[in-house]
Amino acid sequence: MIRSATPADIPSIARLIRALAEYEKLSHEVVLREEDLRQHLFGERRYAEVVLAEDGGQVVGFALFFHNYSTFLSKPGIYLEDLFVLPEQRGHGYGKRLLSHLAKLAVERGCGRFEWSVLDWNTPSIEFYKSFGAVPMNDWTVFRVTGEALERLARAA
Repeated sequence: MIRSATPADIPSIARLIRALAEYEKLSHEVVLREEDLRQHLFGERRYAEVVLAEDGGQVVGFALFFHNYSTFLSKPGIYLEDLFVLPEQRGHGYGKRLLSHLAKLAVERGCGRFEWSVLDWNTPSIEFYKSFGAVPMNDWTVFRVTGEALERLARAA
């Protein structure tokens, strides 16, 4: 079953985010605080949404997403920040159901596209995405500014 997360799901979402970081070999970067998740997902200003995959009442996967905007299409889009299914639950269709659910939301919300990033080394995920028609954006490079560099850029304003 795929369903929207509720505030009561914060501990499960945090657990899955930590498991994702471990899978991606990025646990050292996680500074997650459940209070921040609660505020950002369910507070006055919601920055993202989460849908969960459940099996027998147990949360086995999640997708965290938010809206972006395409100026060229003049339409909103959905950006999938994280998709993760517990390793022992893979192969049962949860990942595809989560993605299909988000694609349905994108269509219902009038979005022009649904997109995400994947680590270059993550061949299983890349092949999974390609299997249902997703295409890599090889002409694009992701840039990021964080930490002190973000602070310096903000001060430049």
